[in-house]
Amino acid sequence: MAKTILITGCSTGLGFAAARAFAERGYRVIATVRSEADGRRVEAECQGSIQSVLCDVTVKEQVAELPGAVRRITGDGVLDGLINNAGVLMTPSPVEFLKMEDIRALFDVNVFGMMAVTIALLPLLGTNPVRRPAGRIINISSIEGKVASPFISTYATTKHAIEGFSHSLRRELQLFGIKVIIVAPGGIQSEMFRKHQVPVASLVGTAYEEPFRKLSSLIPQMEKESATAEEVARFLVRVFEARRPKTRYGHARALMDSPWTILIPDLWWDAIVGRMLALKPPKTSRA
Repeated sequence: MAKTILITGCSTGLGFAAARAFAERGYRVIATVRSEADGRRVEAECQGSIQSVLCDVTVKEQVAELPGAVRRITGDGVLDGLINNAGVLMTPSPVEFLKMEDIRALFDVNVFGMMAVTIALLPLLGTNPVRRPAGRIINISSIEGKVASPFISTYATTKHAIEGFSHSLRRELQLFGIKVIIVAPGGIQSEMFRKHQVPVASLVGTAYEEPFRKLSSLIPQMEKESATAEEVARFLVRVFEARRPKTRYGHARALMDSPWTILIPDLWWDAIVGRMLALKPPKTSRA
């Protein structure tokens, strides 16, 4: 019997690619989308057993309906895997110009939505009743979950929160044999780079102008060096099927997410990033 896996955020990008990769591998995929039109497109463009479910992870009523949807689709209510992929990125900005309502909106999707979906589906993954084999959870993080870059502080904070939640949950779910795995895919070639243009024009004449011009010039190279969504999707399949999975994976192209990064002192990172983005205080004249 095919294993059932639920993936959030499948309308575009990595979620769409992952839904297609798992379906082609023979899994029964339940793909959450934010509109019926997206659902029809995902089902039409992906080969294999795939069924879309309308769910915005920030809408508690839709999250509450997920277990029922899984039971209707599977018949037995057994969920073998959950991939928490749904997430958004905020346009780069100095902290002093951020609005709290935008910060809360990002946390609603990236952190609270992810936690809500996980909590709702834990019984189907094996906590009630205890069953064998237990399901697996993959939480999509980022290199920003370890190395927090400037000007995307809110996004980096949400990814640090995902990592903390994942480590705690993994230890907690040892009771049931449920594996919790972090995957930090690094940059992905997607609409992300075009949706979130660096706002240089609004910062002309401020201390942030030069760093943002540096950042803007780095973006094309970052996109060029990023993995495709299809590459990362195939990587997710391998991680999910690993006999003895590690607790955390960085995609092969995410060089900054290698284990050695934790050995670099924070002040060294400050110097590296500071040099890349010209983050230096203005020179002051002496009397």
